[in-house]
Amino acid sequence: MLPSITTSSLTLRTILFYLASFIGVLLFIAYVAFQARFILEGPRITLVHEVGSLQTERFVILEGDASNIVHMTLNGRQIYTDTLGHFKEALVLENGYTIATLHAEDRYGRSKNLTRSFVYAQSDTGPAE
Repeated sequence: MLPSITTSSLTLRTILFYLASFIGVLLFIAYVAFQARFILEGPRITLVHEVGSLQTERFVILEGDASNIVHMTLNGRQIYTDTLGHFKEALVLENGYTIATLHAEDRYGRSKNLTRSFVYAQSDTGPAE
């Protein structure tokens, strides 16, 4: 037979104990949910400097930060980050239109793509004839 709780057994100390326990469990759950946001968010890619679409130079530098990743590619070629997640890669532009796609995956198979397009227009500053 289960013991029954009577009003005489509910002291202020017992009520405060259960209230403190309940608040402690709520705080623990909130902390775990707060820390799990990185796992739930998936991979992130941000460019430090947005490069303009129209380029007169043959190459551009894509520089940025990536987090929550295990694998990252630029147009299918694997690139690497430093320990803080920073990357810096040069992209050679073809004549005309070039698309750059940064692809990142996390350890759970989720992926994120960041696509930028560039137009290479040769400058007319060559030798005069």
